[in-house]
Amino acid sequence: MYLKRPVGGLAFCLFYLASCFTNKYVLSVLQFTYPTLFQGWQTLVGGLLLHVSWKLGWVEINLCSRSEILSWLPASVLFVGIIYAGSRALSRLPIPVFLTVHNAAEVITCGFQKFVQKEQTSHLKVCSVLFLLVAAVCLPLCDTEFDPNGYLWALIHLICVGAYKVFHKLWKPSSLSDLDQQYINYVFSVVLLASASHPAGDLFSALDFPFLYFYRFHSSCCASGLLGFFLMLHTVKLKSSTTSGQYAAWSFLAKIITASLSPFFFVMTANVLTISCLVTSGVGEALLVYTERTGT
Repeated sequence: MYLKRPVGGLAFCLFYLASCFTNKYVLSVLQFTYPTLFQGWQTLVGGLLLHVSWKLGWVEINLCSRSEILSWLPASVLFVGIIYAGSRALSRLPIPVFLTVHNAAEVITCGFQKFVQKEQTSHLKVCSVLFLLVAAVCLPLCDTEFDPNGYLWALIHLICVGAYKVFHKLWKPSSLSDLDQQYINYVFSVVLLASASHPAGDLFSALDFPFLYFYRFHSSCCASGLLGFFLMLHTVKLKSSTTSGQYAAWSFLAKIITASLSPFFFVMTANVLTISCLVTSGVGEALLVYTERTGT
C-alpha cells in the first residue's frame, strides 16, 4: 500500500495504539466506568494543552466569528455523543469488536451521499460499505459473549460518528480550521460533561471507586489525557499534509495494528464466525481505502 509521510504516519499509529490501549485499561481492567468524569477529564486536559499551545504560539487558532462558532455547536453535541457512547461501549466490548462496529459509520456517510446528495457512487465503494455493514450486523449474532448494553452503546457511537461526518460535509463556513473546531469541541464537552456528572450519578459514585487513590489509576488517567491530545494533534497534522486517500490508509493501518495486538493484552473470546466478521470488516475498509486513493 502506498503511504506517504512515514514519520508522521507512524507517530499517528503509535499514539492511536497507545491511546486506545490506555483507555481500554482504565475502562475495562480498572473498571472506571464513569464516562462523564473520564471523558470530561480527557477533554479538559486536551482543551488546556491546546489553549496553552495556542498562547505560546505553537499552534494557530482563530475564533473571531461568533456566528461560525455557534453554527459549529451541533457538531460539538455529536462529538460529546461520540466520546460518551464510545467510552461506554469500549468498557464492555473488546477493541477489535468495537472498531468493527465503529467502521460501519461509513454506511451513514455513504448512504447520505448516494440517496440525499444524489452523488455518483462507484460499485466498488458500495461493495466496501456493504462489507462493513454485514460485518457489523453479523458480529453480535456470532459473539459468544454478547453484551447487549455494549452493542447498544456501540450503535449510538456509530450513529454519532456518521452524523458528525455528514455535518462536517454539509457545514459551509471555511474559516474555522480543524484545530478551531477541536478547540470548540473541547470547551463544549468540558462544560456539558461537568454539568452532567452530578445528574448522571458519576460524581459521587466515583468516590467509591476502589482504585481512586492508587498510583496506577492516576498515571493511567494522566496518560489518557496526554495521549488523546497528541493523537488529536497528529491526526490534524496528518490530514493537512496528506491526501484523503493517504490519511485513510494510515488510519486503516493504525486500526489493524491496534486490533491485532489487543488480544495479547486484553481478554477476548472469539470463534471462527467472530473472526470472519472481523476479517470481513477489514476487507471492507481496505476496499474503502483503495476507492479513496484512486478516486473511484
